[in-house]
Amino acid sequence: MNRRQIQRRRLITGLAASALTPWRHLLAAGTELPVTPPDAEGPFYPVEIPSDSDNDLMHVVGQNGVSPGQQTYLHGSVVDRHGTPIDGARVEIWQCDHSGTYHHPRAPGRPDPRFQGYGATVTDSNGTYNFQTLRPVPYGGRTPHIHYRVSAAGFNRLTTQLYVAEEADRNARDILYSRHTAEEKALLTTSFRADDSGAAIAEFNIVLG
Repeated sequence: MNRRQIQRRRLITGLAASALTPWRHLLAAGTELPVTPPDAEGPFYPVEIPSDSDNDLMHVVGQNGVSPGQQTYLHGSVVDRHGTPIDGARVEIWQCDHSGTYHHPRAPGRPDPRFQGYGATVTDSNGTYNFQTLRPVPYGGRTPHIHYRVSAAGFNRLTTQLYVAEEADRNARDILYSRHTAEEKALLTTSFRADDSGAAIAEFNIVLG
């Protein structure tokens, strides 16, 4: 791991440690946190989990080079309605590649073999997770999004989608995003902001019910 990667990991770790900040006023008032809203799974969840399915979607075993697109460091926390971190939650994500193609037999087009398309990880004792992936792109009539599935013992499994705050116009026209209330949209939308290297950093915190 080079110096830049170490610095970025420290930044992400620091951001994850402060993930509960927006919820502190609710917790201080004794109010339970709102559960992250579900969203459609869509047709492109993997038919078979690929052999390379770690939390680094940018580097695929057996492939040379990195997929085009804006590299993104995606992180967050998984907690219950009382703000307690959930250790050992399985977090899965899947998304299309830079050209809008999914790694799925029913998806049109030919996916980029340099992009993993699906990844999974497990939260640590602080409830935190992280992925290295691409900033999502639009395809067909869909606004950019990343699919999530989160599972933990004792909680309802959540399937949802993460949306990009900087894509307000596309979001407003998206059939699935438009079905959510304003409160739900706020819980499913986050900013993808660039760091000094041009990579994006995004935080998506999840409350399981």
